[in-house]
Amino acid sequence: MLKLIITNLNRKYGITIMRILIQRVSKASVKVEEKVVGNIKKGLLVFLGITHEDEKEDVDYLVKKLCNLRIFKDENNKMNLSIKNIEGELLIVSQFTLYADSSSGNRPNFILAANANKAENLYEYFIKKCKQNNINTETGIFGASMQVELINDGPVTILLESK
Repeated sequence: MLKLIITNLNRKYGITIMRILIQRVSKASVKVEEKVVGNIKKGLLVFLGITHEDEKEDVDYLVKKLCNLRIFKDENNKMNLSIKNIEGELLIVSQFTLYADSSSGNRPNFILAANANKAENLYEYFIKKCKQNNINTETGIFGASMQVELINDGPVTILLESK
């Protein structure tokens, strides 16, 4: 019954897709309980949001897009180079709040976010696929309260969605 309700909500709001919010950074780090658990220099900070209907195919699509997205400047100052081209780094942070719904009232609900078990499995798969692209990949800690610090380069912030 719950799956049917969630499926209907996803259709109502048009949300049946995995989301990543990408920020081009000159450096970024994530702390848990005042300890740095992930730290990168030039590269991409990636906030990953997972919803109920996401599958490994969504991860595969987004990782391919992420690793080949040309948002770094070339010698002509044009965004024409990928994270692979510049040998940059990735910092992946789980972010269920990408599915916040505040259309009713002032307190957002997160009913569209996947349950923790499914989300963690896909988060780990996402990390694995990024590493398979030979990109240095750092992470936050799934489900932890994290403090993220970054210097946005540009600024460049891009939302990508699967499907």
